[in-house]
Amino acid sequence: MRLTVDHSTHYHFDGHVAYALQQLRLTPKERPGQQVIHDWTVEVEGGSRQLHYTDHHGNGVDLVSVDSGAPELVIHCTGEVELVTWDGVIGAHRGAMPLWTFLRPTPLTRAGRQVRSLAANLGRDFASDIERAHALSALILDRLPWRAGITDADTTVEQALAGEGGVCQDHAHIFVAAMRHLGHPARYVSGYLMMNDRTQQDATHAWAEAHFDHIGWIGFDISNGHSPDQRYIRVATGLDYRDAAPVRGMRYGAAQENLVVQLQVQQ
Repeated sequence: MRLTVDHSTHYHFDGHVAYALQQLRLTPKERPGQQVIHDWTVEVEGGSRQLHYTDHHGNGVDLVSVDSGAPELVIHCTGEVELVTWDGVIGAHRGAMPLWTFLRPTPLTRAGRQVRSLAANLGRDFASDIERAHALSALILDRLPWRAGITDADTTVEQALAGEGGVCQDHAHIFVAAMRHLGHPARYVSGYLMMNDRTQQDATHAWAEAHFDHIGWIGFDISNGHSPDQRYIRVATGLDYRDAAPVRGMRYGAAQENLVVQLQVQQ
């Protein structure tokens, strides 16, 4: 399957921005089963690309500076990616980060009382660790229904579980925290998903991957209740959202920002 992506992120500033830098993790990972067919382009208005580098998780990163005093910043990504059916299996661990790193908690994914209780409620009657991971995915969605506007980018797993709903970022974080608590390396994934019922979207997607002996990494889309297939484009991975955020940065100045995201993913 070939998917085309047209993704725009538009920041409008209501005051003077003296200095700002943004890290963009918006370039899909090349791997068996996922190949960029035509050049993936990242265009910037209201700023300039300073450099491109590969981070410690193997993510392609563009560093963008915002023009001093610019009223807006527009980031536009386009490209075409060819994917094959992989049923969530990524395979053997690769890259600079040792596997044990993915057992390490982060401030967003530190397992507390609620995550430990969630894991304990799974029980032990499973034919395999993979079956238990799928059961965990279903339990998370049952415990925390998908609901926007309740959490934000800084919500921890314990805060999310104390609330009444969450989004894909929360689901992925909780799965990662619980799998690490159960002894499995786990990581956060950001990327694109072609939805069957719509072309226009207002955000990228997030899911999780866990590592199993003799198989390697396997993906779990907790929010949709299945493993990723050929409709999913993997863009960035990390210990949590902060490692894999599509756009993340800092700025100096008193200006507030208004963010509008337009995204199309289609075959």
